[in-house]
Amino acid sequence: MKQKILIVSANYYTSITNELVTDVKKTLNKNKIQHKIIDVPGVFEIPVVIAKNIKKYDGFIALGCIIKGETPHFDFISKSSIHGIMNLSIKHKKPIGNGILTCLDKEQAYIRSNSKGKKRKGKEAAEAVIAILKI
Repeated sequence: MKQKILIVSANYYTSITNELVTDVKKTLNKNKIQHKIIDVPGVFEIPVVIAKNIKKYDGFIALGCIIKGETPHFDFISKSSIHGIMNLSIKHKKPIGNGILTCLDKEQAYIRSNSKGKKRKGKEAAEAVIAILKI
């Protein structure tokens, strides 16, 4: 049976997320894994989209970026999104690769998302899901 993965991509920081998506798609295509992408406005919406599609896919990859500002918003969004993703993964016993960057500034986000850089977080998230699907 061919495995299917849903990529849920938060497009609030489009240029950053596009880099993550590029690396994920390359990794999934290299491994001949079917995938679909659903774009959402921000990271906070990722868990609900995964929940709505939990029965349709074998695994998921959450992509996005949260950049720290001057208010606690960064902390609330980061924690709630990651908790939501982890709870879904455990409850439904399906891998969800975490490609959500939590960065202090845009420069750090670009470095971590850049497909030419050493920190290839999109690729890492895809490889994590692939590894768990093999277990």
